[in-house]
Amino acid sequence: MRQTVESSQTNNQVQEQYKDVYAYTQQILELIAKDEITQDEAAWVTRQTVENFRDHVNPGFLGYRKSVTKDGQFAAVEWKDAGPNSFMDVNGKVYIDCLGGFGIYNVGHRHPKVVEAVINQLNRQPLHSQDLLDPLRAMLAKILADVTPGDLKYAYFANSGTETVEAAIKLAKMHTGRTTFIATTKAFHGKSLGALSATAKGVFRKPFLPMIPGFRHVHFGDIDMLRKTFEACALVGEEIAGVILEPIQGEGGVNLPPDGYLKQVRELCDQYGALLILDEVQTGMGRTGKMFCCEHYDVTPDILCLAKAFGGGIMPAGAVVATEEVFKSFFPNPFVQTTTFGGNPLACAAAIATFNVLIEENLLDRCVEMGEYMLKGLREAAAVHTDKVQEVRGKGLLIGIEFHSDEIGYEVSKGLFDNGILVAGTLINAKTIRIEPPLTITYEEADQVIATFKKVLPLVKI
Repeated sequence: MRQTVESSQTNNQVQEQYKDVYAYTQQILELIAKDEITQDEAAWVTRQTVENFRDHVNPGFLGYRKSVTKDGQFAAVEWKDAGPNSFMDVNGKVYIDCLGGFGIYNVGHRHPKVVEAVINQLNRQPLHSQDLLDPLRAMLAKILADVTPGDLKYAYFANSGTETVEAAIKLAKMHTGRTTFIATTKAFHGKSLGALSATAKGVFRKPFLPMIPGFRHVHFGDIDMLRKTFEACALVGEEIAGVILEPIQGEGGVNLPPDGYLKQVRELCDQYGALLILDEVQTGMGRTGKMFCCEHYDVTPDILCLAKAFGGGIMPAGAVVATEEVFKSFFPNPFVQTTTFGGNPLACAAAIATFNVLIEENLLDRCVEMGEYMLKGLREAAAVHTDKVQEVRGKGLLIGIEFHSDEIGYEVSKGLFDNGILVAGTLINAKTIRIEPPLTITYEEADQVIATFKKVLPLVKI
């Protein structure tokens, strides 16, 4: 009896200690359970969001987000999806999503088949014991072996793109016994320390120098510079473990490779015994009109990195797929590269459903069709504003609009946003903005994007 009384007193003390947190969490849970919220509730959500970003997340985001006024009195706070290709802010304004979470929503927002697969698995078993063999991971690995080009066969699963790049670097080191890598200028491979060593953007690298040793950078598309770097490294005894690059650079500005470039990179890797690592975190899963962008160029990597759209816009998920010859370095000790949540049942269910949807709805051909349509319309709109727009380029529904200055790009991006179209620059740079909608975007929505671009361009002052 005494223990029961003492236990009850302890519970009361704990509840008293955290009563404010309990009330706050309860209020949030009740809000997110509602189909609709009131204007007062929307105002409370906005206020809480801005204040908590300022005081507990990072106030720098408030200065960066184009939807936040200088005094913080207005912010467009994202609240829910409004359809396959759009979302709604907390005040009920709908935006066509031409950012797509930087390439997350290839099959659209909340695709019912992907949602259903995740809910079904959630009702069965959300996570696994970590000890027994988990079936969906095995099945998804087989699917990847079937859909990826060439002899890619074995898969390692992670939660994000940067994790897949980390795993690829480690795998290349183990397989080759070498420690030197070649990456390219304007590349983006993630921000964890290994991936950041391959990333080329100085603003992300400088605060954390020195990077992981052994990374060299050459100009993207410059095959002669790459060849000379291979030659120089061989002469000084620093043979290359691998070349890592994006088939089309996303964050770098939607930069397409010159004709024949990727094949020549493949040939140099073969000549010098280096691995070709293709980062298709953004270009994979149908984004460019092929399941994987490298298929446009008839090039097969030794290691392929996937993430973003791999989880169907529902779950965070990533994968590294490699040939048996390369991946067997992980065979003797399978625990040399693991992660608690990588390849979890919910993520695997989402990825399996995503492949199913891409095939069932023929989204690869649709991507080509809509990409050509949007490129044509955007180029026609830009053609009468060559003093502002430098180039419109892309492949499939990965489209970049490059302006003559960062300021012009920001103003166009802001103007589109004010008119219900979400686009984005290449992270903290707006000189090139990306048009990266779901592959399910309709002609009506595409026309609205093009018409809004035509409307905004003349209003931007140089």
